[in-house]
Amino acid sequence: MDIKSVKLEFPEGYNIILGQTHFIKTVEDIYEIMVTSVPGIKFGFAFCEASELCLIRKDGTDEELINIAVKNMENLAAGHSFIIILKDTFPINVLNNLKNCSEVVNIFCATANPVEVIIAKTEQGCGILGVIDGFSPKGVEGEEDIKKRKEFLRTIGYKR
Repeated sequence: MDIKSVKLEFPEGYNIILGQTHFIKTVEDIYEIMVTSVPGIKFGFAFCEASELCLIRKDGTDEELINIAVKNMENLAAGHSFIIILKDTFPINVLNNLKNCSEVVNIFCATANPVEVIIAKTEQGCGILGVIDGFSPKGVEGEEDIKKRKEFLRTIGYKR
């Protein structure tokens, strides 16, 4: 077995959701979840089918984001994994609905941070072992950091 790290590639300021699913129906179900969760959402989706034709299935509302999603799945090549690339939307707006999708098995991360995916490769194929989301802590927040965190949440509209 070989273990490697694959960096996800997406534009700065965009968010991604990386997960695992188990059925081709996921493509249409996730599309419906996304467009009904956030009207006018801009996203791209790609899914690595793990049986039959073993194609990378794709969908979304923005061709550029779909292409970014497909490129990441070509690099990962991990069976039954999926990625959603989000523009101008935070994962928090769609995450619970995605987790309630009957085909979604796992969400590995939802982030705008740099992401490295740890992949295991065997004779059969590739699978995701885990992710490295962002960077290691550099300390513990102080009073000024707490104030900035609270201000940020209010600035983006998630707290009153």
